[in-house]
Amino acid sequence: MKTKIGVLSAGADCPGINSAIHWLVYSATDKDLVPRRGMMFDIVGIVDGWKGLIEVKPEKKESVKRWTMPLSADIVRTWDRYGGTRLGTSRVNPFNPQKDRSEELIQNIKKLRIEALVVIGGFDSLGVAYKLYREGVKLVGIPKTIDKDLSETEYTLGFDSAVNIITQDIDRLRITAGSHSRIFVVESMGRRAGWLALEGGEASGAAVILIPEHEFVMERVIELLKIRKKSGKRYSIVLVSEGAKPRGMEEIHQKRGRDGFGQYYLGGVGGFIAEEIEKHAKMEVRYTALRHLQRGGSPTAYDRRMGRKFGIGAVDMIANEDFGRMVSWRH
Repeated sequence: MKTKIGVLSAGADCPGINSAIHWLVYSATDKDLVPRRGMMFDIVGIVDGWKGLIEVKPEKKESVKRWTMPLSADIVRTWDRYGGTRLGTSRVNPFNPQKDRSEELIQNIKKLRIEALVVIGGFDSLGVAYKLYREGVKLVGIPKTIDKDLSETEYTLGFDSAVNIITQDIDRLRITAGSHSRIFVVESMGRRAGWLALEGGEASGAAVILIPEHEFVMERVIELLKIRKKSGKRYSIVLVSEGAKPRGMEEIHQKRGRDGFGQYYLGGVGGFIAEEIEKHAKMEVRYTALRHLQRGGSPTAYDRRMGRKFGIGAVDMIANEDFGRMVSWRH
């Protein structure tokens, strides 16, 4: 008798997710491992994250075909080399206070005869997973977020790929900045964690790096840029995380408000900085928000390898009935 494992990716997409799915399937269906584990697995992918488990009608074949996907080693053979998520994703929150659909989701898991669920997600998605575990669903998490803002793990899928993209994009912007003798303010993602801006700025040689963990003083930023210009530097790159804020001010939000988890959409601080520099320093400034560019492209070698470790680790946890936790990379 085979144990049926469901796998889904929830929240934002990023490189590395497909690698985790690839190795989860390969590990779960490897017949040579059956004697050690004492069990065999069938894997089913859930389309579009939590939305798929809410919308599926298990009694209707067409609905099951629309929202689920049987996975085998042959099907996922090339997935590890692609970015994004081949299963699709969504930002649906089953526990949304306006319309709680968690009970529908739990019943659909039972009707689909899914005995264990692997959730590839970040802060919000794994928060949903833990709530479902408390309701009796057998769950294992895989950490996935370019922001690298999850506790208890030193790495989250997508981070290295995003840092590489930031570095490459700033290398391109540097050419234009140098040609026109301009300042470029570049805004990265990261929510309220500064890892992307910090490591991306270090790798690309940004002149100024601003992160949420430390409020910045606008006058000091302008002073540093003036010092560089006086020393003969033709251009400067200011890299700012979307959650960074000037001392004494609140973080800057996008006009579209909050998502299904009640989180504000951050963004726009780079535009504020660019305006302040032009106003007070009389320098030519351009503002670029990288935003979703950071999520695209193929996964780096590091993210492919981490996807392998996380995918295999998730299967081992299921075999050991180690539920209600996520695979983590520590020490």
